[in-house]
Amino acid sequence: MTAVQIPLNATASQTLNVILNQQLVRLDVYQRSTGLYMDVWLNDTQIVAGAICQNLNPVVHADYLGLGGDFVFVDTQGSADPTYDGLGDRYVLTFVTTS
Repeated sequence: MTAVQIPLNATASQTLNVILNQQLVRLDVYQRSTGLYMDVWLNDTQIVAGAICQNLNPVVHADYLGLGGDFVFVDTQGSADPTYDGLGDRYVLTFVTTS
């Protein structure tokens, strides 16, 4: 099992592309009044839509989707759920492989 930190900016809405397990992954991360959410695209196919982002709670929850791991937000200063204004600093997004 390996962990890779995904760089995020402290903005209310962002999209980034990363290569994970030799696959193109697009992440849409956005703040709503009810929390921080994320969409996950794998090779131009959306595999997760509107997942709530919580501290230490995996985002994808489904090995059969072929991602080969899962995304986890980590609060480096406590145990709060992430908000956009702390992304990349207090709240770190990590991709943990299952292999």
